[in-house]
Parts: sequence; structure tokens; C-alpha cells
Amino acid sequence: MATVELRFSALPEHVRTARLVAAAVARRAGVDEAVLDEVRLAVGEACSRAVGLHQLGGVTAPVKVVLIEEEKQFSIEVADEAPRSAPGARAPGTAAEDAEAEEDEMGLAVISGLVDDVEVITGEHGGLIRMTWPSIPAAAELP
Repeated sequence: MATVELRFSALPEHVRTARLVAAAVARRAGVDEAVLDEVRLAVGEACSRAVGLHQLGGVTAPVKVVLIEEEKQFSIEVADEAPRSAPGARAPGTAAEDAEAEEDEMGLAVISGLVDDVEVITGEHGGLIRMTWPSIPAAAELP
């Protein structure tokens, strides 16, 4: 199992770099070329979400992206350290907070539309989005 880990400051300009790295590693892992745009878009959305949560919460820790190549699958985990309560446990807030929550839900809907196998974990110490795609091992591609 090969793993690549990327950490970046929670700034929007670093999201593009995360997308490019994810696409390159996914290609090397054997993810179908037709799916690479979806990988790029999903990682961009997940990283943008993490950056926004960090900035909104005043979190200075970096956003963490882990790319995991396994025998027949490729996974990407995007982790943030923005504390929040469990979904549904939040009391109604200001109009700005409600708009942020709605934007967050929209981002998760976009990711779910792009990735068949997605898992979202949130808690008081941050959150994690795990996305998985099937892959073909490099040795299987040889004639």
C-alpha cells in the first residue's frame, strides 16, 4: 500500500495544488482516465470545504490530504480540524451562519454526486471526507 500525504495552509490558492497532486497520484494508481476529472473536482470541493471551515472557525492548523493506493482501489481522505457539533444538533444561528451551513451541505451534495463511495465523518475535533475509486494495478495494465 502506497500513501502520499499533503498538508497545506488553509488558503484557497492551495486547493489547486491539491487537485493536481490528487489527479497525478490517481493516474499513477490506475484510476480510469475517464474518472480523473471527477477525482479533481471532488478533491477540489472537499479541500475548498475544509479551507472554508478552517477560516470560519479561526483554525490555523493545516488541511490534510492523504492519498492511499491499495491493490484494487484508490482512496483520498481530506481532513479538517474545524470543531463542530453533530449534524442536526446545531441551533439556528445568524443568517450568515445559516448560509455557511447551506453552502457546506451543497458542497457535500456535489461530492456525493461525483463519487460513488464517499464517507463523511464530523465531530468536535474536526471532520474527514473519505472518497474511494476502483483502480487497476499497474502490473495488470501491461500486455
